[in-house]
Amino acid sequence: MNGGLQNLEKRIDELENQVAFQDELIDSLNITVAKQDRELLELRHQLNLLAERMKDIGDAGPDAVPQDETPPHY
Repeated sequence: MNGGLQNLEKRIDELENQVAFQDELIDSLNITVAKQDRELLELRHQLNLLAERMKDIGDAGPDAVPQDETPPHY
C-alpha cells in the first residue's frame, strides 16, 4: 500500500512539472505571437506607403521626370 502512495506522489510531481513547463512555453509563445503581430502591422503600414508612392509615380505619367532622379550633365 505504501508503494502505491509513493507511486501516486511521483506521478503527481511529474504532472506538476509538465504543467509548469507548459505554462512557461505558453507564455513564451504568447510573447512571440505578440511580437510578430506588431511586426506584421508595421510591415503592412510600410507596404501601404510603398503602394501609395507607386501610385503617385504611375499617376505622374510616362514623360514625367522622377523627383529623385539626378539630372543629366551636359
